[in-house]
Amino acid sequence: MTDFLLYEQTGAIVTLTMNQPEQRNPLTGNTAVAEFLVAIDRIHDDRSVRAVILTGNGPSFSAGGDIREMQRQSTAEVSEMDIRHDYRRGIQRLTLALFNLEVPVIAAVNGHAIGAGLDLACMCDIRIASDKARFAESFVKLGIIPGDGGAWLLPRTVGLSRAAEMAFTGDAIDARQALEWNLVSRVVPAEELMPAARQLADRIAVNPSHGVRLAKRLMREAIHSRLDSILEMSAVFQAVSHKTDDHREAVAAFLEKRPANYGR
Repeated sequence: MTDFLLYEQTGAIVTLTMNQPEQRNPLTGNTAVAEFLVAIDRIHDDRSVRAVILTGNGPSFSAGGDIREMQRQSTAEVSEMDIRHDYRRGIQRLTLALFNLEVPVIAAVNGHAIGAGLDLACMCDIRIASDKARFAESFVKLGIIPGDGGAWLLPRTVGLSRAAEMAFTGDAIDARQALEWNLVSRVVPAEELMPAARQLADRIAVNPSHGVRLAKRLMREAIHSRLDSILEMSAVFQAVSHKTDDHREAVAAFLEKRPANYGR
């Protein structure tokens, strides 16, 4: 049995590939969450990592929750408190861990991103879609709600009205409509998806790691903070940044009209 999540690092870029294509890369009923948490901790601790690409193997990005696991949860043998515990100690930990990862994450959406699979893509910073991708906030079709934080993530990605339309109908949209709705920033032919994601990751990774990480932290905090709080945090982060070797190298390279040579 193969691992759910394949971890591959090339230079400063890590590619995470969900690898249960026969089951359409489900996020529950398997070891997905545990493996994601291990991978995220590994990335956090490795300062050489400057960008992450997340994708799926096979025709789907992720089909979300496992239907057989949902069937089990609906039986009398599983209590409401058991289900609450499973969410809090399961997929909700993935939501928090991936959302708070300081390294930029690019979702390369190769196929269907359904339910929790769509929400997983929304946990990432940037989404690039194959022209074969389809997206659905489909929980309502199964008589449930987005227990993984999708009610918070999706409106912040596409706006409240469009998020409501997706959540209340459960209907799928294609890659073209996803681009129109700002769910993704780019749509490319399927065979160009990973090269496009890698090219974007390279453009991110060429920059100083600490600057990118702190910029992402500020953007995450700004979602729910007041302007004065963000300004104060920005002043602190900027003071730290001005004293780094990377900043000194960037200034020197600019003045000397040469490429910068950054450390870790």
